[in-house]
Amino acid sequence: VSHASGTVILAMDVSGSMAATDVAPSRLAAAKRAALSFIGAQPDSVDIGVVAFQQGGLEAALPTAEHTMAAAAVRRLSAGGGTSLGDAILASLSAITHKTVALGRNNSGPNIGYWPSATIVLFSDGQDQAGAASGPDTSLDAAAAVAQKAGVHIDTVGVGTTAGTTVEVDGYHLFTALDVATLRSISRATGGTYHPATDASELDGIASSIDLRLTVTHEPLPLAGAFIALALALLAAGAVLTVTRTGRVV
Repeated sequence: VSHASGTVILAMDVSGSMAATDVAPSRLAAAKRAALSFIGAQPDSVDIGVVAFQQGGLEAALPTAEHTMAAAAVRRLSAGGGTSLGDAILASLSAITHKTVALGRNNSGPNIGYWPSATIVLFSDGQDQAGAASGPDTSLDAAAAVAQKAGVHIDTVGVGTTAGTTVEVDGYHLFTALDVATLRSISRATGGTYHPATDASELDGIASSIDLRLTVTHEPLPLAGAFIALALALLAAGAVLTVTRTGRVV
């Protein structure tokens, strides 16, 4: 019989901008709903983990076949803080490899091996606070390069609208809009796909639109028990037929 297995890390943006309401009821609430739908659609043979990221990756649940743990981790998430997309990718890679993955000097990336059956699904509005104050976040490109070298695809889910809205963060009113270009860049660099999620219909289709690269193996299925059961059933049927015809069991 065929047996599909793999690892999926749901990287959830819980920065302050995810409290925006341009996607009802809020970006984070919509992302959580889509993530829970995705978890529910996966077979038990797929290990699912959750990484919530603000300023640095915060590992919420290691990948496991117990999907109820991943679902519980998603439900606990709340918005607040900033975002570093590069750190989110590194934290997700750490969860996949079960060891700390960090950039070296000059953002040089480590060799973490090859993980072709692992996928990161990143739910975010693309607002990268790490690069907001000092220009482009070079660690984002470096982290994506580590994932690409390891064969880990990153599928990005853009939660928000390009029209944007204003959200209150730490007492300040800030304008925030979906950064499609950044999310497309991440997915393109790693061989993944960008998925828009700007309304309910797109959010509901996320679970079916993400194509996981699972490893399919063929495992032997013991049939001795089935044959024994069939033989006993045939013997019982034969006995009944004999009694019906002759009135005695031969």
